[in-house]
Amino acid sequence: MPDIEPVPLSKLTTLRTGGRPARMIAATTRDELVAALREVWSTGEPWLVLGGGSNLFVGDSDYDGTVVRILTSGIERVPSARPGYVRLRIEAGHDWDDLVAHTVREGLAGIEGMSGIPGTVGAAPVQNVGAYGQEIEQTLVEVELIDETTGDVETVPVEQLGLGFRTSVFKAHYGSVAERPSVILSVTLELEEVGDAPRLVRGEQLGRALGYEPGAAATLRDVRHRVLATRRAKGMVLDDLPDDRADPDTRSAGSFFQNAIVSAAFARTLPPECPRWPVRPDVEVDTVIPLESYDGIVPAASTSAPDVKVSAAWLIEHSGLRKGFSLPRSRAGLSTKHALALTNRGGATAGEIAELARFIQQRVQAEFGLLLQPEPVLIDVEL
Repeated sequence: MPDIEPVPLSKLTTLRTGGRPARMIAATTRDELVAALREVWSTGEPWLVLGGGSNLFVGDSDYDGTVVRILTSGIERVPSARPGYVRLRIEAGHDWDDLVAHTVREGLAGIEGMSGIPGTVGAAPVQNVGAYGQEIEQTLVEVELIDETTGDVETVPVEQLGLGFRTSVFKAHYGSVAERPSVILSVTLELEEVGDAPRLVRGEQLGRALGYEPGAAATLRDVRHRVLATRRAKGMVLDDLPDDRADPDTRSAGSFFQNAIVSAAFARTLPPECPRWPVRPDVEVDTVIPLESYDGIVPAASTSAPDVKVSAAWLIEHSGLRKGFSLPRSRAGLSTKHALALTNRGGATAGEIAELARFIQQRVQAEFGLLLQPEPVLIDVEL
């Protein structure tokens, strides 16, 4: 078993919090990962898998369990039945942005809008990661996983993963457990072969956010360049500098709160300037009435409106908490560039970050009647 000397999780998570685990394993191959998980699960002791550490908020105390670091990597091209498309099978520990860069170089479209998202490929389906109108569920074909309950390795199609807005059957939401406790070993995506030529910029959200005019065409490289520039301007691209030289705004878990999904009726109670997007299209459904029961009256069509996604960042700022806000004597603060990111300004404890998160929740709820939900996975810490 590839045991290594445990290091504090504050050195391995982007929020820079977390104590030292009792045991740490570094799995660099798929076989090592499977063996490590089966061995750890057999003990019944606490365990945690760690990829890029970008979506974890870990408490200050030492972790009384085993941390399995997923350090596998590799991209394999496999056949696709769809003309003009290619499938890639990627190991779970592969860096997500490295994968996006690879697809852009190869002229494969479908995830370029998710450039710069930190973390590993295996974590992407858990969170159903997305940005600028793209989500991994749009290109995901299947995942290979190891089931915690049985220890069996299975290949599961995307239809069985319960993917939704920042959720899946694998995600343990705050205050709940995962519907299917498993660890992803590899991910298979299907991407369109488009080459280097400019193509129509697809998606209103992508075009608007990146400054493209309606009907504009752009290469994958240009889209990736604009996405990275936009994310850097918000402090949302990690750098490799030491902590004493790095931009403090990058010491975060990305968006700490989820953009809220609310009913259309509730959305109408919010100020009209609050950004919002329908989360599903209106679908016209034909009404079929058996001839023998037709009485000459056609039932009125359903007029239910789709649910709406509203901007958590806007709600935070308009509850009076501006970018850069921090509580007195706290080393935690909102990013100076992006109000949705809670940052470690240098030496902040998990307790300080949790205190700030609770304060934000209270202010938004008092102002707008909406309780924001945390997006990262919380380990040994409460809000």
